[in-house]
Amino acid sequence: MNKTDTNAFVNQLLVYTLVMICFSGSIGLGTVWLRHQISVTANNTKQLEQRITEDERHMAELNTQITEEQTITVLNRRNVAWNLGLVQPREPQVVRVNESAEQRLASRNNAEVFASEAASVTPVRFRLSGSYP
Repeated sequence: MNKTDTNAFVNQLLVYTLVMICFSGSIGLGTVWLRHQISVTANNTKQLEQRITEDERHMAELNTQITEEQTITVLNRRNVAWNLGLVQPREPQVVRVNESAEQRLASRNNAEVFASEAASVTPVRFRLSGSYP
């Protein structure tokens, strides 16, 4: 069997054509796979957004119910119904203190400790003349 140059050229052309068809097919298959993955991701994102919207609506409903339960009329009615005996706070609820809180608490907590020492302590007097009384 004697091969001629035309047969070798046809064989090479056939091989290159098959390689190009396989390469183009793999690119097409990869494109279809990527589009499928994009579609799956978009569907998952849409489902998550729906769940988030549903949860936000549920939170808004709960906040509305909590606000309704915290009104004074509802609290007074529950107080009477459950026999709690609670009274409403007196005004003013907030009292501002101008002095230092640390000093006020320390003097109140340590008043009995320093009260006995205050009676026995005598003040020290300095005289410039140098003589003692």
